Amino acid sequence: MARVLIPLAKGFEELEAVALIDVMRRGGIEVVIAFLDEKYAHGRVVKGANGIGIQADISLEKVDADSFDMMVLPGGWDGTYALADDTRILSLLQHFKEKKAVGAMCAAPYVLQKAGVLGDAYTCYPQAKEEIAHEGYQADAKVVIDGNVLTSAGPGTAVCFGLEIVAYLVDEKTKEALKEGMLLGYC
Repeated sequence: MARVLIPLAKGFEELEAVALIDVMRRGGIEVVIAFLDEKYAHGRVVKGANGIGIQADISLEKVDADSFDMMVLPGGWDGTYALADDTRILSLLQHFKEKKAVGAMCAAPYVLQKAGVLGDAYTCYPQAKEEIAHEGYQADAKVVIDGNVLTSAGPGTAVCFGLEIVAYLVDEKTKEALKEGMLLGYC
């Protein structure tokens, strides 16, 4: 079974995190949610940009990178900046890019850029592209796969992004079955 690490920082985009977690778990992927810092994860609950709390499974300090196949970052500017300022996250992204896969959506490709792992082609939230300041932005794409770097545009593309991660880590047949079962003709 494939395993995905999703680190959350205070101010993450809840819709993206929940959609990604849900779709990947439906696709048979084990998803582990990590929190960055105890001071922002009260009882392991990390608050999102809209005040919704998500309970994390593990502290980032206890993550064994080698036990995962991919690391995926939801967006939300406050959470994105916190991830980008955490040297452990940047180091993990470099490790995953070298040996496994990385994914980010909305504003979070900014973290990939800061870690030096953003692919040549990518997408992100349109207002984030100036801050990311990286050639290769694909304005009309919901999801871009560039080798082992997967990116997506924003909250409205989160389910489609989750499906592409399922196709990438599991298989296309599982993705299509999920798509049909979830009535997702638009992905």
